[in-house]
Order: sequence, then C-alpha cells, then structure tokens
Amino acid sequence: MVQSKRGFKRGLRAGHGFARLVAVAALVSGLGVASQAQASQPVGVVLPMLTSPFWQAYNKYIPEMAAKLKVDILAPLNSDQDPVKQITDVSNLINLGAKGLVVAPLDSAAVRRALDNAAAKNIPVVAVDVAPTSGKVAMVVRADNVAYGTKSCQYLGEHVKTGKVVQIMGDLASVNGRDRAEAFRTCMKQYPNLQVLEIAAGWKADAAAAGLDSLLSANPDVKGIYMHAGGVYLSPTLQTLRRKGLLYPVGDPKHIVVVSNDGIPQEYDAIRKGEIDATISQPADLYAMYGLYYAREAMKGTTFKPGPTDHGSTIVEVAPGILEDQLPAPVVTRENVDNPRLWANQK
Repeated sequence: MVQSKRGFKRGLRAGHGFARLVAVAALVSGLGVASQAQASQPVGVVLPMLTSPFWQAYNKYIPEMAAKLKVDILAPLNSDQDPVKQITDVSNLINLGAKGLVVAPLDSAAVRRALDNAAAKNIPVVAVDVAPTSGKVAMVVRADNVAYGTKSCQYLGEHVKTGKVVQIMGDLASVNGRDRAEAFRTCMKQYPNLQVLEIAAGWKADAAAAGLDSLLSANPDVKGIYMHAGGVYLSPTLQTLRRKGLLYPVGDPKHIVVVSNDGIPQEYDAIRKGEIDATISQPADLYAMYGLYYAREAMKGTTFKPGPTDHGSTIVEVAPGILEDQLPAPVVTRENVDNPRLWANQK
C-alpha cells in the first residue's frame, strides 16, 4: 500500500483550482531560468516525442493533472526520440530549478546518465511508461508490458487458426519493446500452427511502413498483425494494407486480424470501421496523474513499498530497488469500444 494514500486523496479533493504553470519564457536551447520556479518546488516533465497521438494526449493531460494535484510544473521538454537529447533535457530542467522530474525514458539503459545527474542533486525522478534498467527512481508508472504482448498474442491465437502473423516491434533498446516482443514470442509457442514474422521498426512510422511493404510482398498470405504501438504504426500499417489491396473489413474471409497497443482515438475509430480488431489501452491520463503524484510525494520525502494501491493497481518490485506501479490496461474490441470510461472516449 502506498504510504501517503490519505495525502493523495486530500490532494485530489482540494485540486479544483488551476495549478500555476511555471513559465520558461527565456528558454533558448534549454537555457534560461523561470523566475517563478525559484520560490516554488516545480516538477520538470520530459516527453519522449510528440509525433505519436498517444504522447500528444499525455502532454495534454499534464497541465490538467498538475492542476488537480496542485503541482507546479516547468514547461515540458520534448526529446524528439533522441536519447542523447533526453539526457540534455533533464540537465536543462535541473538548471531551470526542477525539484522533481517525470521522465518517459527513450532508452532504458542510456537514461541512467540522467538519473545519476538527478540523484547527485537529490532530485527524485519518476519514470513513466518505460522502466530504466538501472539507476535511482522514486517510482515507475507503467502498465504491465509483458501483459500487452501476452494479451495481443492470445487475441491473435484465438482468431487466427493457422498461417503467418507479423509482429511490428518497438525499439528493443527500450524495456517496453523487449517486454512486448519477448512476451509475444513466448505466448506464440502455445499456437504451433502460427508462424511469427517480425519487423524491427524502432517506434518509427517510416520503418514500419517499409518493413511491412517488403514483408507482404514476400508473404501475401499473412493472416494477422500485432503492432507494438498504434500511435506510431496504425496509419502506416493501414496505408500499406490498403495500397496492396489487403485491407478487408472484419467479417470478410480475407480480413487480416490486427491487434494494437495504445488505445488512442484513431484506433477506436479503426475498430468501429472494422479495419482493426482490438487494441490494449495504455492509460495516458493515469500516466500523467500518477507520474506527477509520485513526484510530488517523493519531493516531500515519502517512500513507497510493494502492494495494492487505492487506485486499482499493484506496486511491484521489478528489480532491486526499482518499484513499479502497474496500472490497469484493458483490451478494447468492438464490444466495448464505446465505453465512456476509456480515456480516449473522454472529451
């Protein structure tokens, strides 16, 4: 159980006003100081990219959740899918006065340099979406990515009885990419009539499009596709299938079963149209809320321990000294795609 549960509930009840966003008016190449930050305890937020609808949604939730939790934030920085830039972004936020950090790591190993920099200055860091392989973090806020790969495999296994299925993978330098890929491969051993083909796309849309185009030219008999990230891969996958005359609706005997991960509005629209079959919803809203919540509490000196939380998740120790709050991530199909409780259906 999180030790500061009562404090969190009080914070949510009190959080009806707008939290003050700390302006970074003089930010040029990461330099300049927000004078308002000097007298507060601001949190710096590092985004991995803004080319994905998922991360665009997360970015939109950051100021909303900061307001609810009464957390001052510095203007978020976008690392543009560059792990080296992300290390610089963390350093810049520290120089701007950040007393806590919420970082979505691009590279689980490379982010260690940024974590060490923060630890040397006693600045707590919360990792969101991706867990580091080493380094000090107050908490990892993340859904169970092994479950993503397993659930996606099981869906394909139940709907494709025999033939070839494609796994369009994320960056295997990220623990997310590795967890999803390895879980999918392991689970697929239960379906000996399915042959797994793979595309190493590294969270890049152009790599996914080129890889799928080439693979389908050699294997026009593909029966299923698993996309590690719909936010990046949905559009190029559908465009490639359409261009090759392989985009048939659900229910058509020629339909290729498609399962995705993210839970963005565009995936829901594709499910409604019958273009894809399912996705697993990553909680962009909860990533923002609990990333900021744990940063706020860690700045107060609160410590956490494994066990169930008061928000329907479980904190587990995924490595020595690294705790992870594994938030729920439901499977979304045509049966529940219009559920108003799903974040992508909320206006």
